[in-house]
Amino acid sequence: MTIRSITVLGAGTMGHGIAQVAATSGFDTTLYDVASEPLERGVANIGKNLDKGVAKGKVSKAEADAARGHLRSTTALADAVGTADLVIESAPEKLELKKSIFAEVSQLVPSSALLATNTSALSVTEIAAAADCPERVVGMHFFNPPYILKLLELVRAEQTSDETLAAAKQVGAALGREVIVVNDSPGFATSRLGLVLGLEAARMVQEGVASPQDIDRAMELGYRHPMGPLKLGDLVGLDVRLAIADYLYKELGGDQFRAPPLLRRMVRAGKLGKKSGQGFYEW
Repeated sequence: MTIRSITVLGAGTMGHGIAQVAATSGFDTTLYDVASEPLERGVANIGKNLDKGVAKGKVSKAEADAARGHLRSTTALADAVGTADLVIESAPEKLELKKSIFAEVSQLVPSSALLATNTSALSVTEIAAAADCPERVVGMHFFNPPYILKLLELVRAEQTSDETLAAAKQVGAALGREVIVVNDSPGFATSRLGLVLGLEAARMVQEGVASPQDIDRAMELGYRHPMGPLKLGDLVGLDVRLAIADYLYKELGGDQFRAPPLLRRMVRAGKLGKKSGQGFYEW
């Protein structure tokens, strides 16, 4: 099938970033959120990102204006998904929430529409099972910030059809992403590997091995990681990282997935990273 219109559900950090990528790539893009305030904030952030891109010479003014022309926003779910060729869900990492979204959205979209979840660790197979059309559900895991990081991890659920996966690959290419395909498994490839590194870095801070800054610099300079695991955790959200750790430990076992007490204490204290102003770094 040909994908011309994309709807993104959720205007948060990942959602508005995905919508920006879609609009910049020439897709008719709708950004949806349940409330007007986060929706307006998401649209404003897209505008700021485009302006920065123009200022840095990353995109032309004409390209930025075209992207704005491809973007619309709404708080009406039926309006958002009713004519969409592809719906990408980017709601908080709560399995029951995502399942309820897919159960509702699958009844509102056209019969040919693809449904994708941007979950970074949860079972795409279980999410797909909540939809009326599980064979048209796939994981499309973007990375933060989506308009800079090119990786797109496609996750094939047990129910995902060959046609759905092929269409998702085509969309990924049209979005300018570098696509990898993994079978549905807790944490997929990226979150599973990245989480272990992030948790071990947190354990090193807990044990006084080195400062967060020096641990991060070790990975940035020694292994050419563009960002250290602790700063990355701050950007993702330490509460999100903790939730993924608890989920993977429950599903897979293994001490490598057990969250260190320091991380749990920080989350309980509201030190969630960039979004709260304090995590392993001051923001």
